This record gives sequence, structure tokens and C-alpha cells, in this order.
Amino acid sequence: MSQSRFPSELLLSAATVPVLLGIMGGKLMADVMLSVGQASEELFRGDRLPVLHRTTPPPSES
Repeated sequence: MSQSRFPSELLLSAATVPVLLGIMGGKLMADVMLSVGQASEELFRGDRLPVLHRTTPPPSES
């Protein structure tokens, strides 16, 4: 009976490492995406952008 359990235990132990790496990779990807989102938010904040002085064109005479 122990021989019939061997392949399933071997498959379980072989599948553990990829599953753990997938979970850790997913967490790392979520952290990276969060950092990119925060960086892009800082990029488009108003106090980080230069002040653009607009000149108004002279009124046209009809």
C-alpha cells in the first residue's frame, strides 16, 4: 500500500516549490504595480509640474 502513495507524495512535493514561487511572484508583481501606480500619481500631481504661463492672444477686430 505504501507503493501506491509514493507517486502522489512525489508529485505533491514536486509541485510545492512552483506553487510557492508563483505565490511569491504574484505578491512581488502586486508590490511592483502598486509602486508604479504611486510613482505615476506623483508624476501627475499639480505641485510637481511646472507652472505654464499662458499668453492670451489680442482680441480680433471684426
